[in-house]
Amino acid sequence: MKVVVSEFMDEDALGGFMPGWEVLYDPTLVEDRARLVAALSDADAVIVRNRTRIDADLLAGAPGLRAVGRLGVGLDNIYTETCAANGVAVLPATGANALAVAEYVIAAMLVLVRGAYGATDAVRRGEWPRERLIGGEAAGRTLGLLGYGGIARVVADRAHTLGMTVAAFDPHLLADDPAWAGVRRCATVDELFGLADVLSVHVPLTAETRGLVGEAALARLPRGAIVINTARGGIVDEPALAAALREGRLGGAALDVFADEPLKADQGAMFNGIDNLILTPHIAGLTEEGGVRVSQVTVENVRRALEAKDG
Repeated sequence: MKVVVSEFMDEDALGGFMPGWEVLYDPTLVEDRARLVAALSDADAVIVRNRTRIDADLLAGAPGLRAVGRLGVGLDNIYTETCAANGVAVLPATGANALAVAEYVIAAMLVLVRGAYGATDAVRRGEWPRERLIGGEAAGRTLGLLGYGGIARVVADRAHTLGMTVAAFDPHLLADDPAWAGVRRCATVDELFGLADVLSVHVPLTAETRGLVGEAALARLPRGAIVINTARGGIVDEPALAAALREGRLGGAALDVFADEPLKADQGAMFNGIDNLILTPHIAGLTEEGGVRVSQVTVENVRRALEAKDG
């Protein structure tokens, strides 16, 4: 068996493959399509993150490929229908980074609600801007979850412990699902937007969700609301968000994902001068502990898939 890893992961987890298997770990392959295709010409499986594009051209050059292990859950870079047509199993590490993402959401929310960002430089300069830095508390606010899957449920659990009310919109989750216990089930997305003091995005990027959190949605949020996106870029309309922040209609925002990644300087310029904003480079699911879990789950998924097909 030959397994190719084209992006970074916890190398120790690769020990989970069977003795005698060939494992090519080369995170630079994602930057060199020709070398990647050559490496996959006789491979049984490939392990990727979100940058390696698994499309028809790549699959055509990898006739023996039987499994794609995804170090995460988003499948935007993987042509799942093409994989299915070619008998290639697509194996996301479902749930492995849920805690990391949930803690990012809660941390970003607390920082933005408290509003003390920028205080360090002021205090270091000998200033004492106490009145300007009186922030709020999470308790008593409503956390609105756009999508109510595994990660959103971990966020909801932690928000409850902070004394928050939780509301969610997820048309794919049956009304009688036990997961709704303790959470307000919104019948429409507009109902959610109208309630959310903090809006956290947890849906995949699809034709229906692209631009969903745009100018109209942002206008429906309560004044001073906070927007957090750790799902996929393109769901939140970034120029509309920047405009709402500049106009003072929002209390803050945290973006870990962007419509175009990596975000280039000319694109990032739309956020210049906005203080109540956290921008991070798609790291919400990346922690040392989470990275180990994701890697271990992915190796196990790929190993089982290949063993099952051999059997």
